[in-house]
Amino acid sequence: MKTLSTLLLSLFLVGSANATTKNGFDLTHSLIPSSEILQGGPPRDGIPSIERPKFVAGRAANFMRPADRVIGITVNGESRAYPINILNWHEVVNDQIRGVPVSVTYCPLCGTGLVYQSKVRGKTLKFGVSGLLYNSDVLLYDRQTETLWSQILSKAVNGPMKGQKLTMVPSSQTSWSSWLKKQPNTKVLSTDTGFSRDYRRSPYGDYDQNTSTYFPVSARSGAYHPKERVLGITINGKHKAYPFVELGKLRTNSVKDNFQGQNLTINFDVANRDGQVLNANGTPLELVNGFWFAWYAFHNDTAIFKAK
Repeated sequence: MKTLSTLLLSLFLVGSANATTKNGFDLTHSLIPSSEILQGGPPRDGIPSIERPKFVAGRAANFMRPADRVIGITVNGESRAYPINILNWHEVVNDQIRGVPVSVTYCPLCGTGLVYQSKVRGKTLKFGVSGLLYNSDVLLYDRQTETLWSQILSKAVNGPMKGQKLTMVPSSQTSWSSWLKKQPNTKVLSTDTGFSRDYRRSPYGDYDQNTSTYFPVSARSGAYHPKERVLGITINGKHKAYPFVELGKLRTNSVKDNFQGQNLTINFDVANRDGQVLNANGTPLELVNGFWFAWYAFHNDTAIFKAK
């Protein structure tokens, strides 16, 4: 019986020709090299997004275990948690919180959970999974214009909205117990998704811990374990990574830094691999919480925070 990694590799080899059309998307005029846009295996919407999410009160969510990881957000005073165990199977949840449309996205191959405002140029977009990858990261698409969006770049790379940036919603990627402690009134995405999936297991096995990656990327670095989790920021077009293995060497949960002329405060929780970066005014910066190999593949000129 083929393992998941063997199956994905065989599908990649079949579909990696430099075609300008993949999964029904014309890639001719992409902002990224069309030859590096790979078919991940499933067709468009073969990984189904969740369009009508249901929620239960956090205290009543008996399907959640303390160590389960979640993406947590608070919008207009309402907190919601989206379990990674569910997102592993769906990757996108199109939601609305107190009148604000948001899209919660997760790439299991890169460990990146990013939340976006869904309203772009006055149009509320509904995102789906294209079945395409760039640097091992999911390429989303919106059903309104069929534009392709790079999750880690937060940017449209092909289609009518090419070049448009998405605005992140501040979020936490942490353990369920930590999020529930901070937000005791949180709601949590229910396993009643309308799909038949075993949300008690990951379809990727021990991928989060091992050193393997399923697909080629444009750059690699052996500075850290490929799945070392980092906080990545971009200021003035320059990039910096804060690896948790470095942050864990500090005897504190907060550190000051200066990058691109800005005084920053990095607050972090090493045990739960969660954190945020604040500017001098205390405003959270947009950041990527994900695997080292993925951050480096997109930003091979990245600066790296080193514990003194």
